[in-house]
This record gives sequence, C-alpha cells and structure tokens, in this order.
Amino acid sequence: MGYKTMDGNEAVSRVSYKFTELAGIYPITPASPMAEKIDILSSTGEINFWGNKVKVIEMQSEKGAVATIHGCLQSGILATTYTASQGLLLMLPSIYKMAGECLPAVIHVAARSLSTHSLSIFGDHQDIYAVRQTGACMLSSSSVEEAYHMAMISHLSSIKSSLPFINFFDGFRTSHEIDKIKEIDLSKLEPLIDKKALKRFRENALVGTNTTRGTAENDDIYFQHTEARNIYYNKAIENTVYYMNKINKICKTDYKPFNYYGDKSADKVIIAMGSVCECIKEVVDDLNTKGNKVGLVTVHLYRPFSNEYLTSIIPSTVKKIAVLDRTKEAGSSGEPLYLDVVNAMQNHHIQIIGGRYGLSSKNTTPAMIKAVYDNLDKEMKNNFTIGIIDDITNLSLSIDSNYKINTQNYEMLIYGYGSDGMVSTSKDILKIIGDHTKKYVQGYFQYDSKKSGGVTRSHIRIGDNKIRSTYYVDNPSFIVVSKDTYMYKYDILSNIKEGGTLLLNTNLKEEDLIKSLPNKVKYLLAKNKVNLYTIDAYKVVNSYGLKNKINTCMEVCIFKIMDIYNIDKIINIMKENNKTRFISKGKKIIDINNKVVDNSLNYLNKINIDSSWINLEYQDNQKLNFNETINLLKGDTLPTSSFLEVAGGIFEGGTTKYEKRNIAEVIPNWIPENCIECNKCAISCPHGVIRPFLLTKEDNKVKSIPSIMPKDVNFTIGINYEECTGCGLCAVSCPGKLGNKAIEMIPNNKQDKDFDYLLKNNINDKYANIQTSRNLAFRNPKFEYSGACAGCGETPYLTNLTRVFNDNLVIANATGCSSIYGGSAPSFPYSIPWASSLFEDNAEYGYGILNGIKIKRDNIKKYMEEYPRNKVFKKWLSNMNNYEICKEVANEIDYKKHPYLKAMEEYIIPKSMWIVGGDGFAYDIGYDGIDHVLSKTDNINIMVLDTEVYSNTGGQASKSSNIGAVASFASNGKNNYKKDLARIAMCYPHVYVAACNIGYNSEQYLKALKEASNYDGPSLIICYSPCIEHGIKNGMEHSQTNAHLATECGYFITFRYNPSTRKLILDSKNPNFDKYEDYLMTENRFANLKNVNSKNANMILEEQKKWAINRYNYYKKISEE
Repeated sequence: MGYKTMDGNEAVSRVSYKFTELAGIYPITPASPMAEKIDILSSTGEINFWGNKVKVIEMQSEKGAVATIHGCLQSGILATTYTASQGLLLMLPSIYKMAGECLPAVIHVAARSLSTHSLSIFGDHQDIYAVRQTGACMLSSSSVEEAYHMAMISHLSSIKSSLPFINFFDGFRTSHEIDKIKEIDLSKLEPLIDKKALKRFRENALVGTNTTRGTAENDDIYFQHTEARNIYYNKAIENTVYYMNKINKICKTDYKPFNYYGDKSADKVIIAMGSVCECIKEVVDDLNTKGNKVGLVTVHLYRPFSNEYLTSIIPSTVKKIAVLDRTKEAGSSGEPLYLDVVNAMQNHHIQIIGGRYGLSSKNTTPAMIKAVYDNLDKEMKNNFTIGIIDDITNLSLSIDSNYKINTQNYEMLIYGYGSDGMVSTSKDILKIIGDHTKKYVQGYFQYDSKKSGGVTRSHIRIGDNKIRSTYYVDNPSFIVVSKDTYMYKYDILSNIKEGGTLLLNTNLKEEDLIKSLPNKVKYLLAKNKVNLYTIDAYKVVNSYGLKNKINTCMEVCIFKIMDIYNIDKIINIMKENNKTRFISKGKKIIDINNKVVDNSLNYLNKINIDSSWINLEYQDNQKLNFNETINLLKGDTLPTSSFLEVAGGIFEGGTTKYEKRNIAEVIPNWIPENCIECNKCAISCPHGVIRPFLLTKEDNKVKSIPSIMPKDVNFTIGINYEECTGCGLCAVSCPGKLGNKAIEMIPNNKQDKDFDYLLKNNINDKYANIQTSRNLAFRNPKFEYSGACAGCGETPYLTNLTRVFNDNLVIANATGCSSIYGGSAPSFPYSIPWASSLFEDNAEYGYGILNGIKIKRDNIKKYMEEYPRNKVFKKWLSNMNNYEICKEVANEIDYKKHPYLKAMEEYIIPKSMWIVGGDGFAYDIGYDGIDHVLSKTDNINIMVLDTEVYSNTGGQASKSSNIGAVASFASNGKNNYKKDLARIAMCYPHVYVAACNIGYNSEQYLKALKEASNYDGPSLIICYSPCIEHGIKNGMEHSQTNAHLATECGYFITFRYNPSTRKLILDSKNPNFDKYEDYLMTENRFANLKNVNSKNANMILEEQKKWAINRYNYYKKISEE
C-alpha cells in the first residue's frame, strides 16, 4: 500500500468498516461523512473482517443510533456509531450502560463545540470532556494519520478489553483536513483481533443464555458491584499499550498513552491533546534550535488516565508545565486535562498551570504557543487564554505577532463563494498533487454561516516533507478570488508573500478593472510585486452550458499558474476524474466539463502592475462596529468586552439589512409594460429583495405605472440589488403579459438607490391587507435578506409568515437550515421575537415559551379583573385574543395610573406562537415532542419546512425522504416509504392539519396560516420546500416551478383539515399522474437511481407512484365524507 490523500473522516471510516458488523447512524456535522462513507462502502459491496457487508441502520436521533448498537452488542454483534457535539450528549445514558455492562462498542467522534449561548458546528473538546465520567475508554488523535491509526487501536482494544472506546479527533481541523497519509493493508489487522475475547463476547449474547440483564439494585450492593469493574480499566490500559505496540510495528510509529517530543533535558513542557500538538511540535523544534529547552507531551489515552505512564515520560529536568485544554468548564478550578495532570504530578514538585485555547476551531498559531512557553518564564499566569483578547478578566496572554516559522511549504489561499465549487476545486487540487506526485499536501476549509452563498476560504499547503501546520495560511504565495466584489470588501492582500500571485475571476476588462480597484489594493499589488492574472470564468463556463459552475475552469487555471506539475498531465488527469466525478449527471455534463478543461487557458490574462501604484494614498482607519467587524471577516480581533452586552447570547434582530453583500452576478430588472401586478415575484422571492410598492400619483422619482388595484395610485417594483443572490427565481415565476416577462435577469452593475427611497416613501400601509397573497405582498416582511441558499424553497414560507402575523408573531426554531440562516451572528434576518434551542427539543421549547406568555397574560387578566368599572379593561377582557382590539386597548391604557401594565405592555396584544423546523426535526429527532405538543389543546402552531432530506448536514435521508430517493445514508436509493406526518397528526381529532405548496398555490398557504392561527387548538402545517439537495436539473431558479409540478402530478398534494368543521378540503386539483415520472426525472435525487441501482430503479419509482396514488385516494375519500 502507498500514500493516499484523504481527510480524517474518510481515514477513520475505512478502518472502522472492517471491524464493524452493524453501524447505527444519524447525521451531525462534522461527523456525518464517516457514516456516509460506511453506507457507501456497504452499498458497493465492501466486506468486513467477517466476510459480510456492514448492516447500516439510520435511526431517528443519536439516542436511537446508540441504543441500536447497544442492543446489537447484546446479541453478540460488533457495532459502531459516529457522532459529535449534542449527538454525543444524547448518547450519554447508553454509554453509561455499555460501560457498565462491559460491552465492546466503538464510538468515533469528530469533537465539536456544544450549544451554550449559541450553536457552533466547529471543533473543540467540550463534547468529549462531557463523556469522561461515563466509563468509556477514550483515545485522542492530533492528525489525519493519527486518527487513522487510533481507529485501529480503538477497535482492537475495545474487543480485548470488553469496554466501549471513544476515538476522538478535532472536528473540522482533523475530520475535514485533507492530508497525504500512508495507507496500510488493512487485512494485516485481522490477525491482531483477540479471538478469545471475541468468542467470549459472542457467547455472552442474550439469546441462547438463560440470563437476566439490566436489573435494578438497591443500596446494599450497587456500590460494590460498581467497584468490581475496576480490574477492567486496569487491563484496558495495558491492552491499549499492547495494541499501540502492534500498530507501531506495522505503521512504523511510536504511539504510547503519552508521547514526549522535544529536548530530553527540557525545563518547560506543554501537555495537550488534539490537533494543536502538531503546531506545538513546530514551535518546539524552532525554539530548541535557538537554544531553548522545551518539550511537549501529547495525550493519546485520555481514559483510563494513567498517572504511571504520564510521569514516566516527563524528563526529570522539567520544572514547569502548562496544560492546554480545548474547552471551558465554567465554575471549575481548572479544566479537565489540567486537573488530571495536577493529580498525576502532585508528588513531583513541578509548577503546573492551565489554560484554554481553540474553542469553536479558533485559530491557534505558533505565536500563541510561544506565548505559552514565554508565560512559563514569566509570572506564570494560571487559568490563561490564548487566541483572544480578554480585556475583562485579563486572562489572555500577550502574543508576539512577529513570531513566524518558515516551514518551506508552498501556501495558497482560495476565496470562494458558497456553491461556486471552489472548495471542491481545492480538494481536487490536493488529491491530484497528493496522489500523482511525491509532494505532501494539506488542505483546511473555512466557512461562514451563510448556506450556499457565503465566503469560503481554502487553506492549502504543498511541501516536500510531512506538513504539521494545523493553523490558517497567513502568508500565501498564491491567492485565488472567485468573486471580484471581495476585492472591494475584504482585506484580501494584506498578507500575500512578496512576489506572490493573485488570480481574480472578473468580467471586467483590464482597463475597467484597474479603474475600479481601490487604492489600497493597487498599493499592495505594487508593494508586494504581485503577479496578477484574471479570467472571466462565468463567461467561459456559461458559454459551454455549465450555468455558473466555475470550479473546473478555475482549477485548470490554478494548476497552470502554480506550475508544480506538467499541465498536460494535469489536464488528462482532470478529464479522467470528470468521468467519475460527474457520472451521475450523465455523459453530456462530462463532455462539457472536458471542453472547459481544454479551453479555459485560452481566456487566462496577465495584467501588468504599475509600479507607481506604490505611491498611491488611501485611508485605512475606518472604525467598524460589532457587526461590521464580523462581516468583514475580522471577528477574531474583537475583545471579550465587545460581548458584555450580549453575554447570554441575546442579540438585536433585523441586522441583515445592514450587510449589503452585493454578491449576485446577475440581478432582476423590472419591465413595467409587461407587468400585470400579480406580485408573484415578491411572494416567491427567497430573500425578500423584490417587493411591490404603491406611490402617490404625484411621486415621479421612481419609474412606476398606474395601479390596477387600488386605483388612483401608482405601482412599482423595487429591487434591493445589494442583497439579491441572483437566483433568477423571480424571473422564472413571473407570468408576464402576452408571453413577455416583466422580470428579466441582467448583469449586476446597478448603482441606484431607488429601493431605499421606496422603503421610506411608499403608501403600502394604507392598502395592504392579508385577504389575498397579492395584497399581502405589499406588507414589508419581518424576515429579510437571510443567508439561505439562492433559490431556497423554505424561505418564501417564512417571509410570508411574517407578513401575515407581523409584530404578534413569535417563533421557536429547531436547529437546521432554518436556524442557521435565521440566526447566525451577526446576520439576523428576523425583526420579531425569534429563539432557537436545539434540534431535538424545539417542540417542547416552543410549548414552554407559549405557556410563559400565557402566564403573563393571565396575570394581566387577573390585574384587570380587579378594576371592574374600567371600560378599557372590560374591552380587553372580552376580546383578549383579538389582535386588533387588543392593539387598540394597548394604546388606550393609562400607564401612569397602571404602571404594572406598562411592564407587561408587550403581552397585552395576543401572540401567534409558531414552532418552526425542517423534516429532520419534525419527522425524526423531534417527533416525540411534536406528538406531545399536538396531544395538548393549546393554541400553538407547528410549521414543518419539508425538504424531504437533512439539508443542513449535507443531504442525508430522513423519514420524510421518499422511496427511491438517492441521498447520503441511502446511496442506493431509499428502500422504504415517506412517513405521512399529516395522516398521523390527524389521528388526534382536535389537531388542525394542512399540507401546503407555495409554488403551486400561495392563496391556499395564506388560508392555512389564517385558519391555523384562528383555530383554538394545536395546528400542523407541512410546507413542501424544494432544496438544493434535490439536484433540480434546471437549477434552483426553477424551484417553485418544480414545486408546482410536484403537486400537479400528485407527488405532493395540498389540503386543509379543520377540526372546527371536521372537514378535509382537498385544495389541489385532481393530479395528472401521467406526469409523475416526468417530475421525478427533473431532479437528480430520483433520476440518479437509474445510475446507482439500474436493475431495480424502474420498479422502485413505479412503487413510489403507486404509493402516491393510494395516498391521494385516501385523502380524497376523507374529503368526500
């Protein structure tokens, strides 16, 4: 076996597959790719060490996944799961059980932050430290290759020790980092399995033995029984050492429970675990060559923690130790690893301090590590932090920003736009160089919180030796920018190496580009003698029909400029890779990509840099506020004092309107003479950027036409070009007049401020009402400019939900796409009360909010009842659930006489409480909560944004996914039916239920909203939401037309069931099932079934159609009763 380029998740899953008989899985970032790889290996026929394919079972939650493997272990079958963060916490009860029952499970964890004041998907050790007390053994890795090896040791040691093992590595930094590692023939591991221990485990299976398990014990014996397992943990240490030695022989490594690195007579040592250790090794080497005597202890076996092994490897010369923890344990005297080390070293007369670093993947640089060593020389500040500026408690260490380590690696930084394919390009570059040359590679990928429209940064290193730099590229030789607007917004060139190269994708000609570039950019280009190249990649790919997918074009240009490997060979490799990369999309797409590869270099231009630009003056002292700092990618510079006012995670809403992202390549243009004033463009717009406005007849500052209704005013369409994503959905949705569209997409070169004028000078409020969706569109939404994907099918439901209920709307949002684009700091699109707790508990969370509101309103009622003669109070008491009357009362109350009511003013007006989430929440992990809330009689509303897939975690199948859908965790097509959530909910006779499709009929959606809110009881509204994960062949600009076809053909029917009338109204017309297959073939999630499961595809899709027909007939029958 040779070297292979892969990330940590793939490395671990390749090993894990061989030792696993059953995998219980559930998606969670950043661990999902491990489970996805296991599913792919199983579906393609890979066998484990027992000659079988792994049985892969996706459960409804991590709680279900771990319970499944727990049960499987009781049957004598080796079982594994993969998780992170909150998912690991949901597994806690079962981990305690497996440890207590001495069962050999392995849980692979891509360690990640926990949800506290906010959610974060990025890496630290909060989750794994929360498991340290369960009795599970725990192994840590600091690199992709180590994760590969520790996966081997975990499985082997677990079987031999008869205990559960957790193999953890840093989320994203290791799980998603791409490295070149040395593969081994995994068959060499099979002889290492302790066959006697495995035999005992199999023979101990529940079936076949007359045994009782999971008993209850009393105070007389529970304690002793617990202590009886001590011997297992003593043996687990030796078993782990035994297998470390075995792997050392095979892989030419030197693993120990604790590894020492550095000067043999060091006086200062850092103890740490995880990816930071690779960075520390660089600093150790550098400092020791300069005459220092420092070292590092890398922790591999964290539990059981062996004091003996730790103390044995620390040089006797060590006087001071700093322990680094990647967590914050609030209220403790120190973090977990620090406390373990203090306990282990208590008799060794060594000064020990502890500190924190790297929470939520916070970048940790060599300069920060040097500061830790420097701290050991100085006052030895304890409980310190690095990587942040703590100006409140002053615990942060000062950093020497001039300290750098020259690693001799070639470094690149690629700026992309989410969904433009630049991350894929970066990964392809790494794999081609790693797999086809002797070079070592490393790639790390940085994302913001926007869905598919945010800034991506790919940190790429290429070198002749193994790369250990587990921190951002900060002095690149080559910068690639896929969107020219970034040059005007972000500080792209500040750290480029002298003589470096910039490749810019732009549609501007050389003369226009030079005119438009800011003086600071020109100055830096000249000062650093930068080689500037440009290409109009969008023009290139669109000319061949690739629809804005610029990655292939950019990739070949990058390779040409890098000149690391023969470009002709690169082109041949890329074309060969296209066959497998795009096989699911057909030969036509493969051929188009090959043409792009062959021809892109013809469009590559070199721009001359004027040396006189070095004399240009510019201002660089712009003072940024909190939000601006984060939006300009400078959030790392904010000190802790910046967060004092939001310490509990409470932010002002409605901040997205200040962002002005200006990211669209093309934007809508309104053609008044073709407009029928239907407002469909506004209703369907995913980001609320296109809106109708009514103006007085006298207002002629903006282009307008006479309004059809109301009369005597003018009508115009306003477009917020700076917030548009350029999806084109409005243009596709526009019916136009006599075949001519009123909306067309044009290049984004608009500079006018018409939209700002219209927001301030319209007369919409005089005429807006919610009787029709057309009139509703005149209301400004309270959800606008979110970071959702271009063409998103979920957000039109939310935009119009806020238009309907406006200021009396309250939302509890489940974790998922809708919470990420709904509440990622500092981009908050909601201007109404909005809160998110977790993925699994949102129904209960929302129910709690509702009951808190009810208690306050009951208190108002109690107060007003004490004044029986007060007419205003009588008015409220008689109409306390009537929004309009309560609003009048709120304005009529004399608050000076009744100060108590002033404090309760917000609650005088009734609230419309909505629980919002996706199908992963509603159909799977949060279903038990939904069921419980629906069983109550409170007036609470649940909106399910049904994309039929786990959109937020990367497109895994859910219970909402239909039979035959190809998705992660269903790589051969889902083999069971979509859960009929509406039908289940209707088993409660008191629940209002609706199925809506805004792309088919927005009026029906509006009716459902009003009926659900007016109904005095629980409601459930299921909203069909096209998603980028569906792979709509014509692009997301057709998301709503595809949605229309979904209902037209009977795939998703729309209806309303109102318990007040006990009638089900089937709103959608009789389906044309002859169009059913036509619809399925417009989306790759179904069309791909014929590629991945050609033998059974037609039968499966026909079965789906039969299911749809039967489902329609079921609801039709009910509607006729």
